[in-house]
Amino acid sequence: MSILSLLSSILLGVIQGVTEFLPVSSSGHLAIAEHLLGMSGASEVPEFFDVLLHLGTLVAVFVAYWEDIRSMVVEFFLSIRDVKRHTFHTPLPPPRRLILLIIVGTLPLFVVLPVKDLVAGLGDNMYFVAGALLVTGCLLFASDRVKKGRKTEKSATMRDVLLVGIGQAVATCPGISRSGTTITAGCFVGFDRRFAVRYSFLMSIPAILGANILSLKDAMETVIWADVPVYLVGVAVSAVVGYACIRMLKMIADKGKFGFFAYYCWIVGVLTLVLTVIQK
Repeated sequence: MSILSLLSSILLGVIQGVTEFLPVSSSGHLAIAEHLLGMSGASEVPEFFDVLLHLGTLVAVFVAYWEDIRSMVVEFFLSIRDVKRHTFHTPLPPPRRLILLIIVGTLPLFVVLPVKDLVAGLGDNMYFVAGALLVTGCLLFASDRVKKGRKTEKSATMRDVLLVGIGQAVATCPGISRSGTTITAGCFVGFDRRFAVRYSFLMSIPAILGANILSLKDAMETVIWADVPVYLVGVAVSAVVGYACIRMLKMIADKGKFGFFAYYCWIVGVLTLVLTVIQK
């Protein structure tokens, strides 16, 4: 057996499921948990398990937003048909326009690709993770004070989603919440809060898939197949917990109250900083 135990698998599954969607940074919390469990370091952390955890939370997105995803898949094939027939809809149907918005919002991630290993390595620096959590708290605190917007997939501009996409690219840094940053960016460009949450989660699909496809080859080379059943327990936990957290965040978005998460990130950031200093 590897250093990963069943209890560690369940714990990391819970952390991934909770922090992937609640705006508190899954990468930051996983880095802290791995550090506390003595799993820090590339030679000890099971990369294949990390890939599976993210795919587990992706399943939660598909379940929670199945109607949107189904509509976009249908519109994707209809758009191919229209291109062949040289027929174009003006304005675009909302699901088809949403596909375009997600594609444009994902483009800034390509800027991160050349330095992705450097960015991922920041997770081993607890000072950086602590500071990033404090920044996440500031973003969430600011989001509560932004005037409520009304933009949806029908009215959001390419500039709007590109700015949200830049936020997602910045959030590849461990400790910066992807959902928190993209939802906050959406609020700043005038998105309706419900749409900001919905767009954030739907935009996570190509981001999570792309990141894990890039990591899968290297992860497969080091996988210990005897541990896969233990991995799958953590994956199942991350999917179930992740779905519950998506539902929770939808309700929170209706009230527009992310301040609690801001205080939480500040507390965790300060505690991480203090514990890191003490351990040194």
